[in-house]
Amino acid sequence: MAPTRTLGNSDLSVSPIGLGGNVFGWTADEPTSHRILDAYVDAGGNFIDTADGYSHWAEGHVGGESEAVIGTWLADRGRRDDVIIATKVATKPGREGLAAGNIRAALDESLERLHTDHVDVYYAHFDDPNTPLEETVAAFEEARAAGKTRYVALSNYTPDRVEEWCAIAAANDFAAPVALQPHYNLVHRRDVEGPGNRGEVAAAHQLGMVPYFALASGFLTGKYRPAAEAGAEVASPRGGWVEDYLRPECFAVVDVLREVAAAHDVAPAAVALAWLRDRPGVVAPLASARTLEQLGPIVDALTLALAADETAALTRASDQV
Repeated sequence: MAPTRTLGNSDLSVSPIGLGGNVFGWTADEPTSHRILDAYVDAGGNFIDTADGYSHWAEGHVGGESEAVIGTWLADRGRRDDVIIATKVATKPGREGLAAGNIRAALDESLERLHTDHVDVYYAHFDDPNTPLEETVAAFEEARAAGKTRYVALSNYTPDRVEEWCAIAAANDFAAPVALQPHYNLVHRRDVEGPGNRGEVAAAHQLGMVPYFALASGFLTGKYRPAAEAGAEVASPRGGWVEDYLRPECFAVVDVLREVAAAHDVAPAAVALAWLRDRPGVVAPLASARTLEQLGPIVDALTLALAADETAALTRASDQV
């Protein structure tokens, strides 16, 4: 059984690597997605992350595709009690934003797609400047009190807005958030580390960090190469998201990843996830897999132990980015 960690100030014991559901129903069809979910759970994983907006950006999609695929898996396998399910609200077309009525409707729709009566963690996916924060916080508390979610969490919130949310919750005796989901990886640390940043506010409020883009949209798998080879990869479904990383200092990070990976006989992605898994405040980086082959490094990262000098070498290379 893979080790688990406590998610923030909650009683949830989650795997140290979470399985991102953004590809389910998009670049991974339903049968493939079910096989990936089976393999992840069979390997000891239990933390599955999705959102009602996944994958509205794909042609012909409306959002909810990922939740629906996870829902049919839960219904087919009967493993609801074996997994921690997290989903989010704010981005699905027709369900944008965080007004109270929208949250109520969106959550009920998510539960229906997921074939469950509750989610374990419910995230505010993106801040909504057009809705008073007091209204949003109260709506999340209402959902929690009704048993439709066990815990509240935040994604992409700035430190100031995290502070505001926590203050509103405390003033009204509402449950505080337990997790913060930031963009964080070996080549993107600027929003999390340092004074006044997300890592600091997460620590102050006992929020477990659950980083997304943990593999920098695939860049940290090592599949991208400098110059012409990289250009071909950028044409892939997610390739446009890595263009900012096609720089010498980022490729230098990948070189160190390859060296450490070779020493452990694992893929570079497993090393990148293990490094992030062990950063201060991080509970469970998220990574997605559209094939069983891509799941391999995620499973390896559940238990991969890096030596102190390996971690230091990776951090030194990352510092140059």
